[in-house]
Amino acid sequence: MRQSTITRKTAETDITLKLCLDGGEAGTIDTGVGFLDHMLTLFARHGRFALTVQCAGDLHVDAHHTVEDVGICLGAAFDVSLGERRGIARYGEATVPMDEALVQCAVDISGRAYLAYGLSFDVPYLGGMDASLVEEFLLAFCRRAGVTLHVRQLAGKNAHHIAEACFKALARAMRAAVAVDPALGGEIPSTKGVL
Repeated sequence: MRQSTITRKTAETDITLKLCLDGGEAGTIDTGVGFLDHMLTLFARHGRFALTVQCAGDLHVDAHHTVEDVGICLGAAFDVSLGERRGIARYGEATVPMDEALVQCAVDISGRAYLAYGLSFDVPYLGGMDASLVEEFLLAFCRRAGVTLHVRQLAGKNAHHIAEACFKALARAMRAAVAVDPALGGEIPSTKGVL
């Protein structure tokens, strides 16, 4: 089983995150930020990942540290769970509609962290979460997981729908990228021989 448990404790957050790439029993997701919980629940369900997240953060300040640090932990969990990346497809892409919104995510588990971010929200908050934190979450995830991620909003007006389409598309893209490709026979999918 490709799985990991990540703990991160700082002066700002205390997080335990468990991830299994190959499914299993879903756990509780409780970050203290309702909108983030909703997005992570969607991510787990549509990626078919078993995910548990417990976070106590300095929400009396704002949600920034919580959202960013959960992104770091989720990225770390993918990094650890994938090990040497032997036999994985490496690339994944998904375009997901959510009513009037349409978002595309393309990912390369390359070892090179990069985020090309193309979402636009016309409201400052998503639920009680600052809309700018969607980008912060994705950036933290990419940096720690070592993935290249392109996110493009192709259509959409409703901010909730845009964010939801993004997290669902990311889940499906990651599901495709981490899938084991039998044709590779356990090889690392790179001409360099390492990812």
